[in-house]
Amino acid sequence: MATVGTYSHQAINPDNHLFSSFKTMVESVFYGNNVTLVKDLATAYDLAKNVPGAVITDMPVIHTKELGLPQDAKVIVFNDGKITGRTAAARRVIGQPGIDRTFYEGVLRQALYDGQHHNFYRGEVLVGLDPEFMVKGHLLLPEGYETNFYSYLLNFQILTNEFQELYATSIAYPENDIYLYADPTWTHPDFPHGLALFDPEHNVAAVLGLNYFGELKKATLTLAWATAHRNGFVACHGGMKQYHKDDSKFTMAAFGLSGSGKSTITLAKHGDKYQVDVLHDDAFVINKEHGSTTALEPAYFDKTQDYPLEDEAVKYFLTCQNVGVTLDDEEKKVIVTQDIRNGNGRTVKSRYVTPNRVDHLKEAVDAIFWIMKDDSLPPIVKIDDPTLAAVFGLTLATKRTTAENVVGNVDLDKLVIEPFANPFRCYPLGQDYADFREIFANEKTDTACYILNTGFYKGKKVKPQDTLGAIEKIVEATADFIPFGPLENMSYLPIEGFEVDFTDPTYLTQLKVRMQGRLDFILAQTKENEGYNALPEEVAKVMEKLMEQIV
Repeated sequence: MATVGTYSHQAINPDNHLFSSFKTMVESVFYGNNVTLVKDLATAYDLAKNVPGAVITDMPVIHTKELGLPQDAKVIVFNDGKITGRTAAARRVIGQPGIDRTFYEGVLRQALYDGQHHNFYRGEVLVGLDPEFMVKGHLLLPEGYETNFYSYLLNFQILTNEFQELYATSIAYPENDIYLYADPTWTHPDFPHGLALFDPEHNVAAVLGLNYFGELKKATLTLAWATAHRNGFVACHGGMKQYHKDDSKFTMAAFGLSGSGKSTITLAKHGDKYQVDVLHDDAFVINKEHGSTTALEPAYFDKTQDYPLEDEAVKYFLTCQNVGVTLDDEEKKVIVTQDIRNGNGRTVKSRYVTPNRVDHLKEAVDAIFWIMKDDSLPPIVKIDDPTLAAVFGLTLATKRTTAENVVGNVDLDKLVIEPFANPFRCYPLGQDYADFREIFANEKTDTACYILNTGFYKGKKVKPQDTLGAIEKIVEATADFIPFGPLENMSYLPIEGFEVDFTDPTYLTQLKVRMQGRLDFILAQTKENEGYNALPEEVAKVMEKLMEQIV
C-alpha cells in the first residue's frame, strides 16, 4: 500500500515517527460510535439530497454509471452564508515559528470532545491517481453537511474496486494516511474566523468553524502536496496539459491562483486544432527523478462565473455551491451562474468534461508558464536562465480574487506576490525554489519558462484569445521572441496592441517599481516569520542584477 494505515503492535510507540499527539487525537475520533462509514457515492448522493437546505435541481447528471451514481441523479445545489471563499487567516501549521504546540493541542482536544455530541459521516478517498503517487485520505464531517461530504467524495477518488486494486500495486511511502476532521459548527472566541490546523509531517488536519467546501479540498491537498514534497516530487498548484502534434508532443504546465486564467488555459480546446490531453487544472505533482506528472484529483472544482447556462460544460456539473436556482420556461429548476447571487460561485465538474482526460503523463514538462497580473509585463515573456526562471515563479505577482475570504482591510486590486501560486505550502519556501530551479536547470528535460500576463498591460486588457494565440505559436514552434529591452535572459513575443517601448520613461519607472517589489519581497523573507522562508543569496542577487539593467 502507498501510505501507512495500520501498524504492528510493536510499531505503536512514542519512538515511531509516524505518531504524534495530533495524529493520535484526530484518528481516534474516526472510530467513535457516533461515526457512520459511507462506502459508495450512491449512498452519499442519497444523504446529500435529503439534507435540509439542499436544492435538487432538474438538471440530470450524466455518466452516472461510470461515476457510481443512481441513474436518475440530479445536480445538487447547496449555498453557504456570508463566507463564500477560503479563509487564509484561519490556517495554523504545527512546526512553524510562533505556533504554540501545547496551546493548539489543548484547543484540538476540546474541539474533538465537543464534537462527540454530533453524529458524523466518514469517507475514504485516494489523492493521486497513478501508482507512482497515491495517498489514502479519510474525512470526518458531521450531519447537516452531507452536501459537502458528497462533493468531497466526488472531487477526490472514492475507493472503487478498480482503484482499490490500483492502490494495492502503488509505490509505498513511509507516510501516514491523511486524516481530516472537520466541524463547521465549532466556535471559539480566540478564532472568530475559524481555525484550519495542520500537522503536515503526520498528515492530519482539523478544519473548524469553516463551512466552505474549498477548505476541505485545499486542506487535503495541503497534506498531499507536503507528502509528495518529502518523497521526491514537486508540489504544483496549477494546470497540466499535453498537445499531440503530427510527430511529437508538447507538455506544458500553467501556474496561477483561482481566477487568473489557469483553468481557461488548461481546458482550452484551441478549436480542436490539436488533440489535447488534460492532466488537471488545479493539482498535480512532478516526479523530480524523471519528470513525469500525476494528477491528484479526478474532478474539477471550478468557478461558475464564466459558464452561462447554455455552455456545454454545464452538462458535466455534479454539485454546485453558492449559486442561484430559478425556473426555466419549462418550469424546471436550473442553476443561476455567472456570480449573479454572489462572488465565487462554484461547481464540482466530472472528469468527463475533458474528452481526453489522463491521470498520468510520463513525458517531462516542456514548458512552465507563470500566470501573473503584472501590468508592467507584456502578454508573454520568455525567461532563459534557470535561476531567473525560478525567481519569477518565486515572485509570482497577481491579485486576490473572490475565491478568498480576505480578512481585514485589504485592497483586492493591489498586486501581491504568491510564490509559485501556492498559498497552501506548509514547508519552507526555499525548498520549493530549489525544486523548481532544479527543473529549469535539468539539461535532460530542457524545460522552458514563460510569464503570461493575463491582466492589463498599459491599460489594455489581455484577452484569452491573446494568451491562447501566443501559446499556440509556442506549441507550433513559430513564436518569434525578441529581446525584452536591455534585460538579459528575457525576451517577449510581439503582439499587436501591446507594444513595448523602452524609451518611455514612465514605462521604465513602472517596470522598475514592479521589480523592486519583487526584490523587497525576497529580502523580507530573511526577517519575517523568524526567517522560516529565507532564500539563498543568489535569489536577491539575480533580481538586483536585473534591476541594474533597467536604465
